Formats: sequence, C-alpha cells, structure tokens
Amino acid sequence: MTPLPVTVYSPDSSLHSPLLMLREMFRDLLASRELAWRLAVRDINSQYRQSFFGILWAFVGPVTSTATWIFLSGTGIINVAKTDLPYPIYVLTGTMIWSIFTEALNSPLGQTNGARGMLAKLNFPREAVIISGIYQILFNTAIKIALLLVALLVVGINPGWGLLLFPLGIFSIILVGTAIGLLITPVGMLYTDVGRGVGMIMQFLMYVTPVIFPIPKSGWALPLFKLNPLTPLIATTRDWLTGFTPVYLGSFLIVNAVALLVLLIGWLAYRLAMPIIIERMSS
Repeated sequence: MTPLPVTVYSPDSSLHSPLLMLREMFRDLLASRELAWRLAVRDINSQYRQSFFGILWAFVGPVTSTATWIFLSGTGIINVAKTDLPYPIYVLTGTMIWSIFTEALNSPLGQTNGARGMLAKLNFPREAVIISGIYQILFNTAIKIALLLVALLVVGINPGWGLLLFPLGIFSIILVGTAIGLLITPVGMLYTDVGRGVGMIMQFLMYVTPVIFPIPKSGWALPLFKLNPLTPLIATTRDWLTGFTPVYLGSFLIVNAVALLVLLIGWLAYRLAMPIIIERMSS
C-alpha cells in the first residue's frame, strides 16, 4: 500500500531567506506584466471615456498653473529672478516635469486604494497594481512631452543632443516618485492622514525646487534649494530638454542611486505589509 503524501504547513520560508524572497519578488514582477497592462488599459479607457476634453486633461493642470504664474510675474505681483530660459518656457517645463513627479508619487497609494476590492477577493501578484499605475503615468507623460516639444519649437529652442538623454531624466523622475510613493503606501492604506500630509508637503517642496522660481544666488532659501534632492532631478531634466549643459549631473546620479535603494526597501515593505492590510480590509 502506497503511503499518502504528507504536507507540512509552516511559516513562509522566504521571510527567512532574503535571496529567496528577492527571487520571488522578481518572479511575481514578471508574472504581473500582462495583468498590469490590462488594468492600465481599463483605467485609461474609463478615465477618458466620459470626458469631453479626453486626453487634454493630462496637461490642463500644468498649463493653467503656467498661465497663472506668467500673469503674476507679468503684472509685477511677484518678482521672479532672471532665468536662462524665457520665463513662460521655464515655468511650463518646470510644472510639466513636476506634475509627472507628483503623479508618480501618488500613484502607488492611489492605485492600491482603488484596487481594495480586487485585492481582498482575488489572489494575484500585488505588483500588477503598481505596474499598472506606472503604465498610466507613461501614457500621460507622453502627452505632456509632446506638448513641451511643440512649445519649444514655437519659441525656437533646439534641444540638440540633450533630447536623447531627456527620457533618462523622465524615467528618473518617475523612479524617485514611485520609490517614495511605494514606501509610504502601507502606512497610507491604514491612515488617510498620510495622503493629505503628502499633498501639503509637496506644495511646500515645489517652492524650494526650481519649478517656478530659479535657484537663488544667495539668501536663506539657497540652502533649501541646494539640499532638496529634487533640485538636481528637475534642473537636469530641464537642461537636457532645453539644450543646456547639466550643472547638477553628479547630484542627479547620487539621487537616482539612493532612489533605487529606497525602491527596493519600499517594495519589500509593500510585500510584507499587504497580506496584513488585506486581512484588515476583509475583517
């Protein structure tokens, strides 16, 4: 008589083996690509299907923000220091790049919150939700970049060879935003205060990043601009787009290296926390 197989249930062994856990993480990442694509297509279609202006909403926000700051500067309500670019182009490129960063930052928490019902009922790689958000960011980013290129051609700015490196700057912006967003997602799923607090912090950071105002030459704000890790990202990406030689390339590379580490830590935290969060959502 053949003995019946014996199955022993024990805690997940991958938790005690970092290499095994990393292998499972990348395995699930690859397995989630098709599902992530289908989720992204569904969300993009639903986002624009019932909208009269459609994809125009992808850059309406940055354009209106640009128009506001041009008006304030032109009327003398605010005094903006001289910029190497025409101020309208400086603000337009800055707000467009900033909107890509904020979208990447908010995407992990927003996508996970939006998939609460599916996460609680279905067993699938959780990475699909995050990758779906990245696909949507890339779609919206392509629309914004097309507008930026048209604006540069209209004012006669030739990006030159820097345009070849500009996608690297965009991917870096998305990398850093996603890394930070993924790191705060587990806590943000439990406490809505996190999402609100992030929005308030981002409003302040925009004013100490070369988005609307150039980096000051002196004064108390200069250290804030210099110490802000987003400064080299925004400045370098804008320089590549507009044909200038990047000044903060070294800092740009350091920030990206740190962002990769933060992304890995955030990914680990996300995988470890999601089963607990899903259990709490189901109870």
